[in-house]
Amino acid sequence: MSDSVSRRSALGLLGGAIAVAAAATAGLAAPSHAAARARQGPGAGPRVESLLGKLTLDEKISLLHGATDPKHLGQAGYVPGVPRLGIPPLRLADGPAGVRVTAHATALPAPVLLASAFDPALARRYGACIGREGRALEQDVLLSPMVNLIRTPYAGRNFETFGEDPLLAADLVAEEIKGIQGEGLIATVKHFALNNQEKDRMSIDVRADERTMHETELRGFEAAVAAGTGAVMGAYNKVNSTFACENKALLDDVLRERWGFSGWVMTDWFAQHSTAASLAAGLDMEMPGDLYFGGALKRAVKDGSVPEAHVDRSVRRILGVMERFGLLEGEPPRRPERDPEAGAAVALDVAKAGATLLRNAERALPLTGRAARDIAVVGPTGRHPFVSGGGSAHVVPDRAESPLDAITARAGRGARVTYALGEDLYGKAIPEQALSTGFDPEGQQVAAGKEWTYEGTLTLDESDEWTFVIHYSGERPKVELDGGELFPAVPGIGEFFSGGLVSTAPDGLHVRRATEALTSGEHRLTIKAKGGDHGQTFRIRRVTGATRAADVAEAVRAARGAHSVVLFAYEDATEGQDRTRLALPGHQEALIRAVAAANPRTTVVLNTSSATSMPWLERTAAVLQMYYPGQEGAAATAAVLFGDCDPGGRLTQSFPVDDERHPTAGDPRRYPGVDGVEEYSEGIHIGYRWYDAEGVRPLFPFGHGLSYTTFAYTDLTVRRVSGPGVDVSFVVRNTGVRDGVSVAQVYLGPSPDLRMKQARRVLAGYRRIALRAGERRRITVRVDERTLSAWDVKLHGWVLGTGRRTIQVGTSARDVILSATIDIKGAGS
Repeated sequence: MSDSVSRRSALGLLGGAIAVAAAATAGLAAPSHAAARARQGPGAGPRVESLLGKLTLDEKISLLHGATDPKHLGQAGYVPGVPRLGIPPLRLADGPAGVRVTAHATALPAPVLLASAFDPALARRYGACIGREGRALEQDVLLSPMVNLIRTPYAGRNFETFGEDPLLAADLVAEEIKGIQGEGLIATVKHFALNNQEKDRMSIDVRADERTMHETELRGFEAAVAAGTGAVMGAYNKVNSTFACENKALLDDVLRERWGFSGWVMTDWFAQHSTAASLAAGLDMEMPGDLYFGGALKRAVKDGSVPEAHVDRSVRRILGVMERFGLLEGEPPRRPERDPEAGAAVALDVAKAGATLLRNAERALPLTGRAARDIAVVGPTGRHPFVSGGGSAHVVPDRAESPLDAITARAGRGARVTYALGEDLYGKAIPEQALSTGFDPEGQQVAAGKEWTYEGTLTLDESDEWTFVIHYSGERPKVELDGGELFPAVPGIGEFFSGGLVSTAPDGLHVRRATEALTSGEHRLTIKAKGGDHGQTFRIRRVTGATRAADVAEAVRAARGAHSVVLFAYEDATEGQDRTRLALPGHQEALIRAVAAANPRTTVVLNTSSATSMPWLERTAAVLQMYYPGQEGAAATAAVLFGDCDPGGRLTQSFPVDDERHPTAGDPRRYPGVDGVEEYSEGIHIGYRWYDAEGVRPLFPFGHGLSYTTFAYTDLTVRRVSGPGVDVSFVVRNTGVRDGVSVAQVYLGPSPDLRMKQARRVLAGYRRIALRAGERRRITVRVDERTLSAWDVKLHGWVLGTGRRTIQVGTSARDVILSATIDIKGAGS
């Protein structure tokens, strides 16, 4: 069984907001044409209706749930089709950053890095790359993109989505979907809705009022529907007391009636909780199995508790999308050949475009002169490339160069580039004299079908903290120290989602860790290992206080001996679990302080999933945020460090100073929830809007990012246009001596005529601008009617925010350069 399938399959073993929700659904009737389109959909044509009339009940039901793929390609899901009627199977693959199957695929940068480019056209290229590869790798449906907003910095999947701003997320998801589907692969926008954390995601009841949902989270999903997404994936969590996958307010009233969605809705894996209620609410497909939409559905139809018309409705939706993509033509569309070099080119362009320079004291970057010729590289991800996060975002790449190799190559012949580990991820060999005989800790072999047992001792000369690191190729061996199990199964789904870096050794073995405070003397060590079907190899290593001190001392020596330092720091996030703090994991903060003290010309490169606290910031010369940069991350990082390209990225999420000052800090009802209930009591004040409302200064604001050149913004004009809308026009000039990129951001102030709480400013538009040294360009950004409007909970709809409103232009949510006001008038004014 493939890794992707086994991880998902493992999930199957786990098992006044209500009044607001009722009010919301009461007023969500869509115009009659949208309702008709949602009910009938493009699949109501003659071919689909003809097929529907020929399908038996069993065949209809077989299209509504997952099954086992006889080809075992390693994708997440499979629907067998109906061969006798020419209905082909559907293969559904994970793919937020590339196609997740057992075969090699392009490992693109994480979506959060893509979003940092503020470039919808690049998002379409990104989607097109995945779309082509998905088709080439025999897939039909992509389980992506994810458009849930970043609400808390702890959420484990923040790297899989775009950011905290609804407008930016909506723009990017729409273009990515157009790119994916333009290549013939069906896109699935997820996770509908309010799945903004991994902790308790299977059960948490998210309470959010109608206005909060429409003005924040739902905007991206609505844009995905407008872009033509073929499928929607329901979330695990409850929304206002009802599970998302059986939530009529979401699946029918909003998604189909209001927005006119005509595709199909599937569950997230094992997210279903009912048969009749789910089908009636608007769910169409159960994944990955048939617990509710298999035999249970057939029995419900037979006993009359589920009308067969409901089954027909779901089948019609699925077949309608298949027909739209040419999958019912008899001869399916020809699949393209995979082009790894084309994929690599997209991966490189995205990584360079999203690279975000957070700090650059005294122009430490780009590296030039002696700084570019005498470099110490420090950190485990300086040698081992951090390609992608864990869970369904993990991709098997064609290649992934080491950053150390890329920096060495770019520094050129005659340059001096040294390396020091600094922080040990995979452990060092246990001294031979510390173990009794009978165990090879660096490579114990267990033959296929055999079991191996060791009972011995571990003897320490002095007390120390030991982190035991086990590397294994098969079933994890059971290891007991002094009677206690070191590596027990992790509760819940944590056993199956463990990160994209720290859970795998460079040679491909699985990795787990356990930390114990050990006293000097003898300790009983017992190991039981199974060879399984193919045999296995395992080893046990250690990281101790002593080895850690030696690693830091080596890094300090390397830093002192070099002109400049590039220190790679990491944080390994994954689906299935949230972070517990903003600080870098392990002992990296101490490492950074020690290295920066030894050499103030230290640049820190962050391979992290989301916001990170940086108490060490002022000690460093520069900080470059690269997130999870994909298979071409090393080349992109080197290009930015040496100034071969401008760092063109800008933050799509606010970075807090620490764990005490951010939108979900200090209130467990907001995060992670209390007694199974989580309240979005911040309302519309998500991300930078909360920092403005509360007067809290972030470490780095939304939209922040530095360039290697300088820009001037002048000559702002604003004018009303039909729609209604506003055109915001201004001149941007590159005033430096280098070519560079600026991301102009337009912010809109509140309406004096709306009697409701409003954000101090919201992102209303933006433009990524590449200018040559000395070049100037007039830019016009359109602010559309939706951005000028707010959701009225009494009318259950959008109302225009009229009156005199402020327009600001700047380079982040806190760095405003130009400002003007304009009167917004309603229709007929």
